[in-house]
Amino acid sequence: MKASSLRVLSGQFRGTKLASPDCPSTHPMGAREKLALFNMLQPYLDGAKVLDVYAGSGALGIEALSRGVKEVVFVEQVPKVVKIIQKNLDQLGLSARVFAETSGRFAGRSEYRDFFGLIIADPPYDKIDFSEISSLVKLLSPGGILALSYPAHFNTPELPELELLSDRQYAGARIAVYRKVSPSLYYRH
Repeated sequence: MKASSLRVLSGQFRGTKLASPDCPSTHPMGAREKLALFNMLQPYLDGAKVLDVYAGSGALGIEALSRGVKEVVFVEQVPKVVKIIQKNLDQLGLSARVFAETSGRFAGRSEYRDFFGLIIADPPYDKIDFSEISSLVKLLSPGGILALSYPAHFNTPELPELELLSDRQYAGARIAVYRKVSPSLYYRH
């Protein structure tokens, strides 16, 4: 996807072009899928603390910032792609924490335990690891939302401590939205 075709869809920065990495490990989410994702997430955005994991260009986190979330933390493991996130944030005059590490390593950060009201995960489809995604659940606050984009030919993943709220297909992708349930509900007998 060319940088000129990657844009913020709505909110304060609507229409802004974003740089996109020329990197095989990233796959920018299509405009139709991104619009559907944010339509599903709209009730959870106002004032939320968001984790954009497998961030790529940072387009999903920037879209969330454009729509009024409180803050976004970006996690991307490819150092040259992290520079693209920073370039896009700088262009918009935004500051955010950007971590150049794997999502699994980030999940081990105790300072972010129960911190995020929303996690957006759009992992590389050729290397999707649901156990790594499961490790992120501890970073969600009680009742927090995890939005996961994954290949349409996969079965909907069951993730521990999460209840599935929605699962929809868009061309070759699916978007599942989960809510973190309280441990007492999750471990009922």
